[in-house]
Order: sequence, then C-alpha cells, then structure tokens
Amino acid sequence: MGLPTADDYLPGHGDRSFAVRHYDLELDYAVEGNRLDGRAVLDVEVLEATDRLVLDLAHLSVGKVRVASGWSRDQAARSTRKAARSKPAARDGAPGLKKFTTRSHRVVLTLDGEAEAGTRLTVTVGYSGHPKPLVTRHLGDAGWEELTDGVIVAAQPHGSPTWFPCNDRPDDKATYRLALTVTAGYRVEANGTLVRHTRRGSAEVWVWEQAQPMATYLATVQIGRYREWPLPARPASGLPVAVVAGDLDRTAFADAFGRQHEMVDVFEEHFGPYPFDSYRVVVTDDDLEIPLESQTLSTFGRNLVRGDWDATRLIAHELAHQWFGNAVTLRDWKDIWLHEGFACYSEWVWSEASGGPTAAQQAAHHHAGLEAKDTDLLLADPGPDLMFDDRVYKRGALTLHQLRCEVGDAAFFSLLRSWVADFAGGSVTTEDFLAHASKETGVNVATLLRPWLHETSLPPLPTAGR
Repeated sequence: MGLPTADDYLPGHGDRSFAVRHYDLELDYAVEGNRLDGRAVLDVEVLEATDRLVLDLAHLSVGKVRVASGWSRDQAARSTRKAARSKPAARDGAPGLKKFTTRSHRVVLTLDGEAEAGTRLTVTVGYSGHPKPLVTRHLGDAGWEELTDGVIVAAQPHGSPTWFPCNDRPDDKATYRLALTVTAGYRVEANGTLVRHTRRGSAEVWVWEQAQPMATYLATVQIGRYREWPLPARPASGLPVAVVAGDLDRTAFADAFGRQHEMVDVFEEHFGPYPFDSYRVVVTDDDLEIPLESQTLSTFGRNLVRGDWDATRLIAHELAHQWFGNAVTLRDWKDIWLHEGFACYSEWVWSEASGGPTAAQQAAHHHAGLEAKDTDLLLADPGPDLMFDDRVYKRGALTLHQLRCEVGDAAFFSLLRSWVADFAGGSVTTEDFLAHASKETGVNVATLLRPWLHETSLPPLPTAGR
C-alpha cells in the first residue's frame, strides 16, 4: 500500500486520516556531536476509519513505539483529579499497535484492528540520531541545522520531521509542550511561554508550552549562547516582547529593534489584538540569508541587525506573520499568498505609519517592478517551484491594495481585523477569504480580485477611485 500525501505541494508528507491534538516532546540534545534523543507523545484523533497511522520523521532512528487508548492529557487530568471512576475519552476496544516500519522518511504504524472515526489514541515514539535538514528538489533544505555554536530550526514548509515525529500538514494544528535538556550555558528558545528552567548537574532543562493551536512547520527550537537584550518600551497593550541574542553592537541593535514596540502598536491598531501571549525575537550569531517565521518567535541573522529599510521591512514582515500565517493559517500550500501577500502588505502599512513611503507609493514601486518580470505565475496556485517566488509576495500585496482602493481604509482594515478574529486558530483557503471579504464589505470580492488571483497577466496599478 502506498504512503499518503496530504498536500500535492509536499509529496510524501501528512496523513488526512487522523489529526494530532497535542504534542509532548522530551528532548535531550548534545551540541557537541549534534546528538538528539527524543520521546514524543502524541494525542491523536482518528478522522477517517483506518487501520494504520503514518507519521513523518526524517534522518532519525526509531527505537520504541506504543499505541494506547485515550489521550495522555485526559489520563493525566483524571489522575490529578483522582477520578478513577470517570469514563475514558476513547471508545472501548480501541486498537493497539500490531507493528511499525520506517521508510521514505515515514513511520508507518499498523494497528491490530480498525480505528473508527472519533477514536482517541496516545502514540508514543522513542527516537534518536544526528538531525540534519531535509532536502527536496522544489523547496531546498529545511529543518534542524547546526550553527557555529548552537542550533537553528527553520522548518517551513517541510522541515518539522527532522526533529520530531509529526503529521506534517499545515492544517493539522495542535498544542505543544517541549522539554529540552542541553549542556549548561546554552539558552533554548521555542514557541509559546517558558514555564520552567532548571539546572540539572552539567545540563539545563528548558520547558516551553504553546497553548494555542500551531501548525507543525511553525514549531521551532533555537539554541545558542544568548541573553535577553532590553527594549526601550513595551507595546501599549502590555504585550511581553523580548529580543535574545549573543554579542551585538548596541547602536545597531537600537537601530534595528528600538521601534519594535511601536510596530506592535501599529499592527494591533490595523489587524486587531496580537493573537498570542508573547512575542520573541532571536538573533543568531551566524549570518542568515533570510529571517525565519515561527509561532510567537522570529529569528534573524546578525547581518540583519541594522536600521535600513531592507532590514526594517523584514522585522515588520515576520511580526505580521503572527496574525497572517500563524494565527490564521493556510489549509493548503497553494494558498501561500494568504501568508506572504498579507505580510508583505504589512511592510507597507508600517512604512506608511512610521513616516516612510505610503502604501500607495509602495504599490506603485512594486507594480513597476512586476511589469519587468515574467507573467507566468498564478497567484492562487503558483505551484511548488514558485510558492516562495518574490512575485507571490508582491502580487499578493498588490491584490490587497486593490481591495483597499475599492472599499476604502475603514472597511479594509475592519475586514482584516474580523478576518483574524473570526479565523484565528484555524485553517483557511483563498475561497474563505473571498467569501469573508464579500460578506464584510458588500462587494463581490471574488470578481474584483479574479484578475490578480486567477490570471497570470499583470492587472493595472490599483488606485483609489479606479
């Protein structure tokens, strides 16, 4: 029997017969030698009757696998409440594990019977090895990668299986707990909230929890000899914002991140409340070609710590992804413009709000740039080769500017706020956005934006009143 693929853009990833509702990851990592030992406990819900579960895991060896009835979180809660007589969450007679095999960067769990839709299972996987990025023909490398003295995890879109077993599809969002033990002296940054940090002999244990649902590709770990750098102020909402880094030039740091709190203020005004409990930035000691997006956390190379527009727009771009990409996440990778087009337009929003070129001026500049490029890209379905092409970003932003010009500022930003408020924590499609925008504005947005989304030729520059 062939292995499942959940998304045509990522062949050999994901299984739509089940969803993971919670990941509990216990990791032990040796920086010297790049050795990872892990234990992953997955709370699984069966969505379609099946006699197997297929997980994604690349370059790591599997030692033990166990499948049990019910969810680990339910069992822990019952134990805490001493409610031994309460009914189990899973149906009686849920199947167990018959055998497991590994092939093609997958772990195939064959059950000893069919699991019906709605069945709750706990899957425990012990694994180990020397993690490294996963390389694909279309998308290059992604995943766990050694730095000069530490680790960076850049998982978008296919790198999560390089460090934990998962159901690697963007619409399978779960909560997470990560406990990582590392040599003393290294700091561990991850998604969500740091709930515990302890010293254990010559090692330190860092425990992070992400309480809001998160797609697998947004899960991350950053390890380095970092410390927290003070920022001049908090956002008006009081949101905790932090930057962690090694040694940096103080002037360059201030130029790069001195207005981070203002940026949050502007985006909260235009997009609605920040959708998570905190926001953190990691600056690696190494240079990075591009910054990295993950939920509640952005990562920049030290080469991007400067105050020019090319660096500032990236700081705005990654922050904006917390609303567009992380809180509201695409269901299928073909709809990547819902992330990158929105984040690119957010750069223009910050430029306008901070005294730089207006969004209209930015639109004119980038429309002229697109006029000089090939017109072979279909924004609503660019294909895996072009999903991260710069034209997706700029054409996506221009698509939003077309809508803004049509409905006006008040209706446009009200629409963006309701888009996040109504769909945060979920997975969406282009059709969802068009339907929501039409409902909110009273305009037939599908017709308005069809030339931008479903045709390859470049429409005229959007202008107010056109």
